Amino acid sequence: MKKPASLVAAVVFWLIALAQLLRVLFRVEVRAGGLDIPLWPSVLAVIVFGALGIWLWRELQGQA
Repeated sequence: MKKPASLVAAVVFWLIALAQLLRVLFRVEVRAGGLDIPLWPSVLAVIVFGALGIWLWRELQGQA
């Protein structure tokens, strides 16, 4: 494996995406500094971090 850091980054991105997806599915309320954080940023985070993980994974597969 030529790029182990890319694999680690892909896994980290997927874990972040999973955490955000679970927040949306279970409707976990988050408050930061007295401000309620809506769910829509978590939906966006699932898409962005999931796509980044897939992008890195595909890059790794192309180098094998």
